[in-house]
Amino acid sequence: MTMASSVHLGEDRASRWILLVSLGLNLFFIAAGGTLAARHYFADKTVATAPVDRSVAARIERLAATLPPADGDILRAEYRANAAAVDGSRDAYRKAQDEVRGVLRSEPFSSDAMRAEMSKARSARQTFAHQLQDVVAAAAAKMTPAGRNKLADWPPGQRGGEPPR
Repeated sequence: MTMASSVHLGEDRASRWILLVSLGLNLFFIAAGGTLAARHYFADKTVATAPVDRSVAARIERLAATLPPADGDILRAEYRANAAAVDGSRDAYRKAQDEVRGVLRSEPFSSDAMRAEMSKARSARQTFAHQLQDVVAAAAAKMTPAGRNKLADWPPGQRGGEPPR
C-alpha cells in the first residue's frame, strides 16, 4: 500500500464518521420536531386554555385551601365579614383603570389628564391592597402558628419555607 492510498483511506474513514454523525443528528432533530408538533396538535386544548377565576373570593379560597382546615375557616370567615368593603375597593380600582383607558382613547390626548387618572388608579389600587391585607392580617392574628407558617410560604413552592435573609 502506498502512502497516497493510506491517506485516502484515512480520509474515507473520517468522511464515513462525519456522515454517520450527521445522519444521527438529523434523525434526532426530525424526531424532536415531530414530537413537538404532535404534542402541539394532539394536546388537550381544554386544559391548556381553562380560565382562572381571579375574583377576590376565589383567591381567598385558593389561599385558605393551603392552610390547616381550622385556619382556612378563619380566613374565609374574616373575608366574608369584610367582603363588602374589599369587593367595593376592588370595584373602585377597576373603575379607575377604566378611566385611564378612557383617557388613552380620548382625542385630543392630554398627558396631564392621563397622569391625573393614573394617580387616582394608583390610590384606588393601594386602598384595595390595604383592605385585602387587613383581612389577611386580622385572620392571621386568630390562626395557629402552623397556619401562619403556611401563610408565610404562600404561594406554595415558591420559597421553600426559608426565612428571609
